[in-house]
Amino acid sequence: MTSPSASVTSRDSLAIGQRSLGDPSVRFPLWPPLTTGCPVTSTENVSYPVEVDYAYDEVPAGLFTGAAGQPRGHDRWAPLLPPLRAPGLGEGGTPLVPLGDGLWIKDESRNPTWSHKDRINRVTVSAAVGAGAEGVVVASSGNHGASAAAYAARAGLRCVVIGSTETPPAVEAFLRAYGAVVLSVPVDARWPLLRRIVERFGYHPVSNVTPTHTGHAFGPEGYKTLAYEIFTELGVPGAVFLPTGYGELLFGVWKGFAELVALGLADRVPRLYSCEPAAGGPLAAALRDGVPATRVPVGETAAYAIGSPVGGYRGVVAVRESGGAALLVSDAEMAAARAELAGSGLWAELSAAAGLAGYRQLGPAVEGPVVCVSTSSGFKDRDLLAGGRSTEVDPEDWAEVERRVGATA
Repeated sequence: MTSPSASVTSRDSLAIGQRSLGDPSVRFPLWPPLTTGCPVTSTENVSYPVEVDYAYDEVPAGLFTGAAGQPRGHDRWAPLLPPLRAPGLGEGGTPLVPLGDGLWIKDESRNPTWSHKDRINRVTVSAAVGAGAEGVVVASSGNHGASAAAYAARAGLRCVVIGSTETPPAVEAFLRAYGAVVLSVPVDARWPLLRRIVERFGYHPVSNVTPTHTGHAFGPEGYKTLAYEIFTELGVPGAVFLPTGYGELLFGVWKGFAELVALGLADRVPRLYSCEPAAGGPLAAALRDGVPATRVPVGETAAYAIGSPVGGYRGVVAVRESGGAALLVSDAEMAAARAELAGSGLWAELSAAAGLAGYRQLGPAVEGPVVCVSTSSGFKDRDLLAGGRSTEVDPEDWAEVERRVGATA
C-alpha cells in the first residue's frame, strides 16, 4: 500500500467494489449492494457476507489528523465509506467518557436517535437512494427500526418497520413520529414478510434477509467510524468490549482498526471481546465449535436487542483476527453494569451495558486502556416503567421528606 494521496477531496468515496468474506478473491461491482450475501461462496447452511473494498492508496493525507475544519460525523470519513447519497443527521462524534483506571465508555446514546444504529443507517439508506428505491424495509423491534425510520424520513423515502407487540414504548413513538408504516407480527413471521415486501414493492432491505446473518453489504462500513474516533482521541486501546447480537458492530470496529494498520497509521488491532447474553450466544457457539456461523436456542433475557438466535461470519472474523474472545454475560451482570453506568451519569439500555458487564468478568486480566461501547439509551428498555412512578409527597410533611432523603444518603 502506498502513502495516502492529497488528490482526493474529503467528501469523495473511494469505494471500488464488493468482495466475499468467504473468499476475498471473489469480487463484485459496487452497485447494486448485495443484500443477500455472496451468491458465489454462500451455501445452503452458511450465508457469507460481502464487504466493501476501497482504493486505499488514494486516501487523503491528513484524514486522521487535524479535526479543525473537518466535516462532522460520517462526512468526515467519506473517503473510507460507501457513497453517502442520503443526508446525515450528525451521526457519530460521540464522547469517550472516562470511568477511571484506564477504562473508557464510548457513549453511543448521543447519536441522533440515541443509539449506534445511526452509524449504519446513514450508510444503508444512502444505498437505498443510490439504488433508486422508493423506500426501505427493516425487521426490528428496537434501535435499528427507529434509526432506519429517521434516516428514511430525512432522505424523503418511505419506511416500513416490521416489529412485534413487544416493541418498547419509546421506539414505537419514534417510528410513528417519523411517519413509518409499522407492522407488528409474530417474531418468526418478520423475515418472510420482509422478503415479500422487497419482492412486491421493490423496497430496499436494510436488515438481514438470509438464514445465517449477512446483513446489508454496506452497513458495517458505518460502524468503522467508531474505530476511527477512538483512534484519533485515544490511539489504539488494549481492548474493546462490545455488546453483540449479529456481530456487525464487532466486525465494523475490527475492520476500522485493521484499515488503520494497513494505512500505516496504527501498529496493531486491539483485542475485541464480543459480549452476548448468556441465554443465547450464537457467536460464542460458532467459535467454540469451529464453524463459520450457527443457530442456537435463546432462553429468557431482558436484553432483547442482542438476544439473537442466529449469528454470522463477520463476528467470527473479528474475534479471531483480533485475538479476542467471545464472552457470555447474564442479565444480572448486565443489570449491575447498567447500574454502574447510571452511577456515573450514563443511562444505558440493558443490552447496551453488556460490554461493561463483559469487562467486569475479566477485570484486571485485560491490559488497558480499555474501551467499552455503550450502544443505546435507557429510554429503549422494555422495562422502562418497571420501577413504578413516584408518589406525591406533602411538602409540609417534613418527616416524610427527611425519611426519603435520608434513605438515599
